[in-house]
Amino acid sequence: MKRLPIATLLLLLFSIPLFAGEYFVNLGSQILIAAVFAASLNLLVGYGGLTSLGHATFMGLSAYISAWLAVKMGLGHAASAPAALLLTTLIGVAFGWIALRATGLGFLMLTLALSQIVWGLGYRWVSVTNGDNGLSGLSRPQPFGWSLDVSSHFFWFSLLVSCICIFLMARFVKSPFGASLRGTKDQARRMAALGFNVHAIRWFSFIVASFFAAVAGLLYVYFHKYIHPSVMSVTVSAEALLCVIAGGAGTIAGPLVGAVLVVVLKTYASAYIERWNMMLGLVFLFIVIFMPAGLVPGVAHWARRLRGDKS
Repeated sequence: MKRLPIATLLLLLFSIPLFAGEYFVNLGSQILIAAVFAASLNLLVGYGGLTSLGHATFMGLSAYISAWLAVKMGLGHAASAPAALLLTTLIGVAFGWIALRATGLGFLMLTLALSQIVWGLGYRWVSVTNGDNGLSGLSRPQPFGWSLDVSSHFFWFSLLVSCICIFLMARFVKSPFGASLRGTKDQARRMAALGFNVHAIRWFSFIVASFFAAVAGLLYVYFHKYIHPSVMSVTVSAEALLCVIAGGAGTIAGPLVGAVLVVVLKTYASAYIERWNMMLGLVFLFIVIFMPAGLVPGVAHWARRLRGDKS
């Protein structure tokens, strides 16, 4: 019975292309990509207490590596996708080792510095990235002969990949290792005194987060069939951080709800309001004031109060 609401929600999501227009189907695909990306950042922010402003680096690197292998090297998706995931994760190994030399504000600044280096290379290494013009002329894969050029097919593919990623991340944070990760967030010194290797726990979590961000990067480049250095900018990382905080850091559903909020506001507000960033900031300010823990924990708290539960 506890799984019935989840099964009902999944059934409704899978049926969206059956009654929604192509515009809304494509919007749903973008929300799913943002949800996977935000959930991967939540592993660091919500469960590890490690605020990163360079997480978009891994999404962009995965997209660029996949695109470069396809366009420049002529490799198919069956070879380029695993290679992109592997290389991006290995870069996550190196970046995590560097960034975790510090914690708190130092960690945030190191992730920002590393992301700026990669972002700058994206613009300057023209022979590989094509500079400000980006890489275009890409195609979508056809798993088992199923064309993803059809918007509904791509939505179902993205939903399947997203469900698998969210399920794996949920299992990760609910595992004994996830408990130790939460311990490093709350009581790092006590965890070290108990014999836990705090640095190793955080480093492995950073690697896992970079892997799932790389998955989001593949979905991103498949959807747009184009990649530009701006994908690795600090703005994209900040938007993902906004999804996590607005939805509720340290929860499974929080980044998903935050992704829906940010993508929908960004899409609709930018069409009618010139300074739509201001509106997004006001919404975020409202959430922080009235629901400091985020939308998901905040709604749960108010629901308990309405039921008369004071716990």
